[in-house]
Amino acid sequence: MNFPQTLFPSLVIGFACSFANAFGVGAMAPDFRLEGFAGEVGLGEYRGKVVYLDFWASWCGPCKQSFPWMEQLQAKYASQGLRVVVVNVDKRREDAMKFLQYKKPDLIVAFDAQGITPRAYAVKAMPTSVLIGRDGKVLSVHRGFRPEDTDALERQVQLALQTKE
Repeated sequence: MNFPQTLFPSLVIGFACSFANAFGVGAMAPDFRLEGFAGEVGLGEYRGKVVYLDFWASWCGPCKQSFPWMEQLQAKYASQGLRVVVVNVDKRREDAMKFLQYKKPDLIVAFDAQGITPRAYAVKAMPTSVLIGRDGKVLSVHRGFRPEDTDALERQVQLALQTKE
C-alpha cells in the first residue's frame, strides 16, 4: 500500500540506529531504546504493530492539544494493533513531569533529554509524528498539530492497520 508523505500532526538508555540509512517515508524507522514510565521503551518491541510515534515538548502548545486526540486514537485502535508512543524532548525531566501530571496520558511515554532520537527522525518542528507500519517502515511524517488534520491522520492509521506485514 502506498502512503503519501504529508505534512500533518530523558535519559537515553541505549540507541540502536544506523545513521547511514536515510530517514524518510519508505525507509525503516530508526530503532531506539529510551527510559520510560514503565521501564525501557524500544521501538523494536512493537514490531508487527502499527506505531504512531510522536515527539513533543512541555512548552509546545500544539503538543498539549494533540494529547487528548492521541489518547482517543490509542483507545479506539489498540485492539487492532495500534501503539501510540510519545517521546518527550525536554532538557529537564521536571518540565515533562509537570505536563504529564496535568494530562495524565494513557500512552507509552519515553524521555530523550539528549535529543538523539529526534535527530535520527529529522524532527524539525513540535510536535512531529511518524506513522510506522507493521513491517517497521515509515508510512508518513506529520509536522505540527491542528484539530482539522485529525480526520486525515486517522484515515492513515486505519489504512496502516488494514495492512499485514
